[in-house]
Amino acid sequence: MIVCIAEKPSVGRDIARILGANVAHDGYMEGNGYQVTWTFGHLCTLKEPHDYDPWWRSWNLDTLPIIPNRFGIKLIANDGYEKQFNTIQRLMQAAEGIVNCGDAGQEGELIQRWVMQKAQPSCPVKRLWINSMTDEAIREGFANLKPQEEYQSLYEAGLCRAIGDWLLGMNATRLYTLKYRQAQRQVLSIGRVQTPTLAMIVNRQLEIQHFKPEQYWVLSTIYRDTLFTLKQSDKEEGDEGSTNSRGRITNEEEGRRAFERIKDREFEVTGVTQKAGNEAPPRLFDLTSLQVECNKKYSFSADETLKYIQNLYEKKFTTYPRVDTTFLPDDVYPKCPQILQGLLPYAPLIQPLMGTKLKKSKKVFDSSKVTDHHAIIPTGMNPANGDMTLNEKKVYDLIARRFIAIFYPDCKFSTTTVTGKVDTEENTSEGKTKKGKMEFKASGKQILEQGWRDVFNWGHTAKEVATDDEGNRKEEEEKTLPDFKKGEHGPHTPTLTEKWTSPPKPYTEASLLRAMETAGKTVADEELRDAMKENGIGRPSTRAAIIETLFKRNYIRKERKSLIATDTGINLIQLIHNDLLKSAELTGQWEKKLREIEAHKYDAAQFIYELKMMVWQLVNEVKTKS
Repeated sequence: MIVCIAEKPSVGRDIARILGANVAHDGYMEGNGYQVTWTFGHLCTLKEPHDYDPWWRSWNLDTLPIIPNRFGIKLIANDGYEKQFNTIQRLMQAAEGIVNCGDAGQEGELIQRWVMQKAQPSCPVKRLWINSMTDEAIREGFANLKPQEEYQSLYEAGLCRAIGDWLLGMNATRLYTLKYRQAQRQVLSIGRVQTPTLAMIVNRQLEIQHFKPEQYWVLSTIYRDTLFTLKQSDKEEGDEGSTNSRGRITNEEEGRRAFERIKDREFEVTGVTQKAGNEAPPRLFDLTSLQVECNKKYSFSADETLKYIQNLYEKKFTTYPRVDTTFLPDDVYPKCPQILQGLLPYAPLIQPLMGTKLKKSKKVFDSSKVTDHHAIIPTGMNPANGDMTLNEKKVYDLIARRFIAIFYPDCKFSTTTVTGKVDTEENTSEGKTKKGKMEFKASGKQILEQGWRDVFNWGHTAKEVATDDEGNRKEEEEKTLPDFKKGEHGPHTPTLTEKWTSPPKPYTEASLLRAMETAGKTVADEELRDAMKENGIGRPSTRAAIIETLFKRNYIRKERKSLIATDTGINLIQLIHNDLLKSAELTGQWEKKLREIEAHKYDAAQFIYELKMMVWQLVNEVKTKS
């Protein structure tokens, strides 16, 4: 018999149906030469400290650091888990061969490897590696099974991640709880990714609390019903005033003088320029960008979005979700017409594409940007033929529209910039006339051809409000200006407006996910953000769980969309003086090494050695601190 082991019962039954293993037993399916069984996610975990040495059961500073000579695994204490493991072990020890059908990612590899290590089979093991759960993908996967050895580095990276989290979490949590338990009554939970994530939220909050608003003034004028603002860094010739680099006037007296100089003079248009531009369709989704979009659009938490997209994957509507790339490999391109034809509810959008050669952009199809999995796309299974919840439909709609849009033409627009001036003159104290000018600017953007925007406008009765990653409304870029001519002039209405600088915004889940992806750096450009992903903290599949952990431990709370650090969270970060524990950048460097282990570019043993040395250093530093 060939034993196939999946990560969930539902996935196992799908695989069994394709293989013809239709006879149900307790904990597995059998037939056609196959036995298909499953785990329930993690059945095994790393051993606890007292499993290595009874002396490590008690929380005592003298027992730290806790560093086992060799790490081991054990079954999670649960009657149902133990029963299922016994079934798996019995099947595996009698098997002629095993097929690892776990989720095709680092965590899925670790889950199945640990179970096989515990079961100790003696037969060869193959790996099923698929991007979707459609019948076609499963059949194709079984026709192209890989030797398990090809995924050894994936397992090593997952193992290093688990050991690293154990070493740092187990030691740092005990260390800080014991050291500061007089001031803190609860356990101070510290984690390799959890703590720098909390530190980002706390630091942003403290920055907001300590922010001191600064007063400034903005000089603008209205000419032909169009608002013109003072150009950046422009001021009158010879003026030593305080207009800063953003065109703000920081001195009220100077602002009033400038207002007086221009209020009774004519405005003249000095230039009109038009520039045509193209805007490419938005990138396909990786997990993080999908979580960001769902949080902005529907206020879904990162954890909720992960559950919805995981369900869509298991229901065969979308491809594997736990991915960190927005690209597709070139071999997916020939399959795209068939995928599009399956999206029947979107027929009006797909009809214009049929009978034409689909656009193939390097911003979408690039095999060099894809490793194990590609961007999240529809599988081509008709969404009208399946059972989706309302929220799953919302997530699916975002994915389907992005996929359809990549084959549409670029959006074409025209940007118009109009510059103007007001000539001024003023009598100086020496009796001379001082001449000058003040320059202003207005700009507008006009959509000439909607292109891919038609995909997102279709089916909506009102235009959706654009927001940034923090959920703030963005000013609409599209604005058509009147037909101005260079040299025209006339009266205008100037205004001097008093304003105050604003503090940074609190993190939302959307902006926090982006910050985790870029190790705390604010990056708007998509290409630069892609380049920084290898230094991000956590993995796409784990970031939602990290945020949920911070909620559960009462380190953060939510106020509308904003993430607010509690007093407990703030106190914990202020207690930690070691940058290794709370620096997103340093944690990002560890994440990069884990990715390099997966890519055969870094030694797993070296990574564990470095972590052990770091734990030794941390414990000694905190122990000796008064």
